[in-house]
Amino acid sequence: MQFKGEDLKKLFEEKKYSEIINIIENKISDQNKNSGQLNMLGVCKLLNDTTKENLNSAKKDFKRAYLQEKNTNDGLLALKNFINVSMDLFDKDFRLGIETSKEVFDEILLYFDEKKEYFEEKESFIRTIIRVFKRNLDLDNVIFYLKKIIDMNNKDIGAICAYIYFNCYRRNWDQKKFFKFSQILNQNLPLYPSDKLNNITDIKNKKINLAFFSSDIRSRHAVTFFLKTVLIDYDKDKFEIFLYLNNKEDETTKKFKNYIPKTKNVMNLSDIEAINTIRNDKIDIMINLMGVSSENRLQLFKNRLAKKQVLWCGYNNTTGIDQMDYLISDKNSIFESEKNLYTEKIIYLKDIWSCHSGFSRKREFNEAPMIKNEYITFGSFNNFRKINDEVINAWSTILKQVPNSKLILTPSDTASSHLISDKFDKKGVLNSIKFQSHIKNFNEHLDQYNKIDIALDTFPYNGVTTSFESIWMGVPVLTIKGYNFISRAGESINKNLGLDQLIAENENDYIEKAIFLSMEKNKILNLRKTVYEKALESPLFDKKKFCNEFFTSLEEIYN
Repeated sequence: MQFKGEDLKKLFEEKKYSEIINIIENKISDQNKNSGQLNMLGVCKLLNDTTKENLNSAKKDFKRAYLQEKNTNDGLLALKNFINVSMDLFDKDFRLGIETSKEVFDEILLYFDEKKEYFEEKESFIRTIIRVFKRNLDLDNVIFYLKKIIDMNNKDIGAICAYIYFNCYRRNWDQKKFFKFSQILNQNLPLYPSDKLNNITDIKNKKINLAFFSSDIRSRHAVTFFLKTVLIDYDKDKFEIFLYLNNKEDETTKKFKNYIPKTKNVMNLSDIEAINTIRNDKIDIMINLMGVSSENRLQLFKNRLAKKQVLWCGYNNTTGIDQMDYLISDKNSIFESEKNLYTEKIIYLKDIWSCHSGFSRKREFNEAPMIKNEYITFGSFNNFRKINDEVINAWSTILKQVPNSKLILTPSDTASSHLISDKFDKKGVLNSIKFQSHIKNFNEHLDQYNKIDIALDTFPYNGVTTSFESIWMGVPVLTIKGYNFISRAGESINKNLGLDQLIAENENDYIEKAIFLSMEKNKILNLRKTVYEKALESPLFDKKKFCNEFFTSLEEIYN
């Protein structure tokens, strides 16, 4: 029996996916299945169900479709689908703690090289291959292809934000470049007709209406630990707090709804609907918790949601947006001489720009693992994207210079360790490194800090949450001085802990300090004891003191 393309297309429009699967699999012989039919077969399987079994089955269909017709539109579309499904499978396996084989990336990149010229002409294909480069930690190519999208469409806000954000991981961008591209972002954000927007009223509320906006109030996201701090102890007679969500909700989201009854989710609202919803609530101060990261919806802030708009916590740099009034920082993170490279007015908190809420588990002092192991174990649980070539070079030099030393690495985001492994292998230190799978259970994640003697910070994009975690667990962090807010997070953290000796001047000093500490075992023991004893009394975890500073600063803005 012959089945015409029009017949299958009609069934597809009627969403009869199971019927299409049955026809293509059972009523068309293998030798007669063309690329278009195989591609449709894979798509229908995915639309029916996204179980791992279905994803794998669809992946085979897409691969066969591409290999059968490499130069037709059907074949090329199948290749794009093959790559996307491969990355969907990678994400599923990552969440389960399963390492995706290197061959998966090698195969995709082989096909990409075959059709590179075609990929570079089509925006949707560029976006597909960027997914691969992100997970394979090839950030140079991520940045290169994001720039290609911007060159094709300079009003693509998502690409501009991502381009700025991914350059945080590279050292060849100074603050002047961040400032320049943030201004380009500002120029391309849309302004909506004023007659479609509700007015922002000048009428004073009985209390200061303070709101937070985030797409990241979800399980284990770093920002939740810092936001919780300012919700624990504030003057409820002075402040009314609102929370605007822009994300799918989970158990963590529900907990925050208990902290803040006045919570609304604007994820499914249009920009104008979201702006009017928020403006109707008469917000005095709106705090953005994302900057250019995450699903930020900066166009809402460009059109102004509240009388005063503040950037804090989730992204430590300028947004470039002329309607973002303030950026919360501290004296260690942005110097007075640099304020002109940030669009926002800088609010300097006395000690540190942010304070961690800590954890509910019992805190215990742990002896340095080197006592039992008889060798030094370094560790970094930062996002693997932060481990650039300069970091790899510094860590490799340390491992070579410190006999029998080890380095434990654990990813905090969906990323493969293959490319990093290859780079460490070329440095001759791969046998000294232990790559741990992503750990789902949070207490088990914290327990991993008990395996390391000294935490090594990344640069230029320092650890923030991981450094707070490490210190809470009593593990000192060696960091390096930076050149802007993002790259000085580690410096501010250690200064507020009174541990200036763990702030390196440059890469050579960073390496020398790590080697020196490794030779002075008593120094490590004393540092660990100091970190454990000082941590909770320091500005890093003193929630009451931080809240007082934070809300006093907001009152000054309001007044």
